[in-house]
Amino acid sequence: MPDRHAETAPGTRAAATEAPGARTTLLLCSLGFFLITLDILIVNVSLTRIRNELGGGTSGQQWVIDGYTLAFASLLLFAGNLSDRIGAKRAFAAGIALFLLASLGCAAAPTLGVLIASRVLQGSGAAIMLPASMALIREAFPDARRRTHALGIWAVGGAVAGAVGPLLGGLLTTWNWRLVFGINLPVCIAMLVLLAQVARSPRRPTPFDWAGQAAAVTALTALMYGLIAGGAHGFGPGPVAALALAAASLAVFLLVQSRTRHPMMPLGLFSSTGMRISLAAGFAFMVGNFGSVFTVSLFLQQHLGLSPLLAGLVFLPSAAFSITGNIVSGRLANRYGARVPIVLGLTTMAAGLGAMLLTAPLGSPLLVGAFLVLTGLGGSTAMPPVTSVVLASVPSERAGTASAVFNTFRQVGGAVAIAVFGSLLASPAGFVHGLQASFAIAASVLLLAALAGLFIRTPQTPIHG
Repeated sequence: MPDRHAETAPGTRAAATEAPGARTTLLLCSLGFFLITLDILIVNVSLTRIRNELGGGTSGQQWVIDGYTLAFASLLLFAGNLSDRIGAKRAFAAGIALFLLASLGCAAAPTLGVLIASRVLQGSGAAIMLPASMALIREAFPDARRRTHALGIWAVGGAVAGAVGPLLGGLLTTWNWRLVFGINLPVCIAMLVLLAQVARSPRRPTPFDWAGQAAAVTALTALMYGLIAGGAHGFGPGPVAALALAAASLAVFLLVQSRTRHPMMPLGLFSSTGMRISLAAGFAFMVGNFGSVFTVSLFLQQHLGLSPLLAGLVFLPSAAFSITGNIVSGRLANRYGARVPIVLGLTTMAAGLGAMLLTAPLGSPLLVGAFLVLTGLGGSTAMPPVTSVVLASVPSERAGTASAVFNTFRQVGGAVAIAVFGSLLASPAGFVHGLQASFAIAASVLLLAALAGLFIRTPQTPIHG
């Protein structure tokens, strides 16, 4: 007698590897990642107009970006624990609401101080959203193969934001720079509508690590202040004291994490080689990606005199390639394993930055646009498998915390790059010299991460799609 369970329709097999409403969840999380990434990159092309209207100079421009990334990086670990504690769905809803209110504050800001404060709140909302979105994907796609494919699609949201952000920012800034924040409102509303259709997430109550959170915020704030103030006014007693406070706070943070019963960043996460390499790759990617968008945006407008729209158009050629990179990345990982797309992607990014370093004195927007293709393609090829390695390195109950640690390293990389590169651009040596030094630093960091990527040992993960 034939076994009636022996044969299962292909559609049934696929459904068994997805939770109900998985595709709605994936769309929602992709929109969230799109919004989070967009609000870092879309603002870069608006910085010159913001400075003209609200003042602040180069240091003010740095804080408009780093106010967001600082809060983002500082609160990601807390947000990962929050996602585990109250459930990913509720955490995601809270992040959307805070992001929406902060966007209203940015759009209506009468002074630079109010704008920066609203950007800090925006970054806080983004911090809550990001680890919750990754946890929602893990809940919706329990099968590792389909989850890897889903993460590739999720990453496309960030790639699209990275690709269209500068162009969209330039277009909106042509009318009014405040529109770059107003555009968030319909996206947030759409996300809240989609979220109502997502199943409730499980909760895993654990105490918050308040001492660790305080030490982390102090360390990152002091680090950013020391780097930005030191670059703007010289490394006198104030910036040096801030950097010393950052180092001391980091030491306190690590001590707390090693002794508390419920750490926000369990040091055991670093026992995996794949996790350690992924953290380095995420940091390096953000140094190259956000650092280059920041410096190139200022180069095109403040040094070459391009309008915001034309500056945005320079980034357009990288758009299709960055989206394509996210899709091709999964096929490369399927055939060769995670190591190949990670190393290839990071090396390609470094090549693009090296080419811009060599051609910067020519002042050619066309060459800049051509070489930005390499950075966009390389980054979008590397990041999906890096994210997959992170989630594969931890048990399911630690997904929110692990993703928060990973994205903290990413955001710290972006924040440090903007602080350091902004200081180099404003140095007495001149804008182009500072630009070349920034590209050299970013390319070197990427090559070191690519070298580390050679030691990734993960099995090939078949990907459908």
